[in-house]
Amino acid sequence: MKKSFLAIILLSFGMSAHASFQGAWKIYQNGDKNRYPQLVSELIQEKMYFSAIPFLKEYLATTNKVNDAAVDKVVDELISEVGVKQFEVLPSNILEKSNAPTIRYILARKYFRQGKYDQALKYLEKNIEDWNPVKPFALLLEGSIYSVSKREEQATRVFKECINVAEAHIKKETDKDRLRQLKISRDYCVVGIPRAQFALQKFDDAYLNYLDLEKSSYIWPEILFEEAWNSFYLKDYNRTLGKLVTYKAPVFNYIFNPEIEVLKALSYMELCLWDDSKNTVEAFYTKYENDNESYKKFIDSMGKDYKQYYSLVKENSEGKIKNNAILNTALASVARDPAYLELYSSFNAGRDEIERMKSVGNEKLKAVLNENLKESLNMQRNLIGSYIRGQLQLYAAQIVRAFEDMSYIKLEVLSKRKTELYENLSPRSDDVRARGNIAHVRRSDKQYFWTFNGEFWADELGDYVFSLKSECK
Repeated sequence: MKKSFLAIILLSFGMSAHASFQGAWKIYQNGDKNRYPQLVSELIQEKMYFSAIPFLKEYLATTNKVNDAAVDKVVDELISEVGVKQFEVLPSNILEKSNAPTIRYILARKYFRQGKYDQALKYLEKNIEDWNPVKPFALLLEGSIYSVSKREEQATRVFKECINVAEAHIKKETDKDRLRQLKISRDYCVVGIPRAQFALQKFDDAYLNYLDLEKSSYIWPEILFEEAWNSFYLKDYNRTLGKLVTYKAPVFNYIFNPEIEVLKALSYMELCLWDDSKNTVEAFYTKYENDNESYKKFIDSMGKDYKQYYSLVKENSEGKIKNNAILNTALASVARDPAYLELYSSFNAGRDEIERMKSVGNEKLKAVLNENLKESLNMQRNLIGSYIRGQLQLYAAQIVRAFEDMSYIKLEVLSKRKTELYENLSPRSDDVRARGNIAHVRRSDKQYFWTFNGEFWADELGDYVFSLKSECK
């Protein structure tokens, strides 16, 4: 039976597991980069994950093709601890030297973002054991590739496997950060099925399957918007409005999505409720017009100062509010984003190594590891800042697009009202306008009918539904 790298090191140097990293120092001093995986393995045993990153990167950059299962295991273990982002920055030709499942997953992510789906699938189709920490996330990515490729059958099969594998990992996981990541991955697989159906315009199927996502899910608030669009395409405008009005609940004040108001205005327009549509457009302009210009200027002024972006969200989380409502909501939204939380929790875990560094007895090795740790933490902070910058720019683009849509809706409403006036079809001023009737409510077997007394109940949010009568002639 093969001994672990750590056991080999301990036997070679006659040391105990906490003997001041002498094995690691001898490997480093020797300068043999082919033995760096052994060095990384020892650092992993001492939970010095971020300090080990530069050694593994250098090994991958300088070695030939890796054909060693033991090395793959070290690669998997380190990346599972520090996250994939630290290694995504490496060129593909370096990553392709390794056959480790986590590296294959990283390569698949890179090709997925480039729209090279077949190449991405090539790296995911090689077997990854169910027990491997990356397996649930690899299945989510594979299902997403099939979904955007409009291969619904394969997507549904993979998403169902993803749910089962993620559940198995959730039952065994004790770390709260990993548990959150696993639950989020599982829930994205749950909604992956209706997303695939929506892409193929199977709106009835998608409508039912979206309801399988628990309201306690971390991602449920963002999925409400997708459900609202699905209802819109089913011409169930009352339920669309019901989904959207949920975002007015105080618990969702961090949600940043200007398109919510666009869909709301469109729904009123489809019901020929011109005043409601017009009022929604005007409210949107009031909310976004004044702050939008200063928001864009603020983002542009920071350029690529990733440290400053990192500080922005951190300060917002600590209660330091900027004089711009759009920016404050955008920062609050980023702070709740699963991808940001994953990056930030890894960064905090890396900072814990500063204290553990005190156990390194060899001062020369300590200096090397300190430099490694500083390099890795700076990279992690810049990765966080880069992600924040990307999100804030995305939000700015969403606002611009929403203004364009609202301008169209405003003109369309004016045109429709003008047509009605000329055709003498608009309601008389003495008509009683009935705003709601239960006869206009539609529901499925997965939904209940709730009687509201003007307030939201926590377990009913998202089942709220309008009962407005269309005024279209």
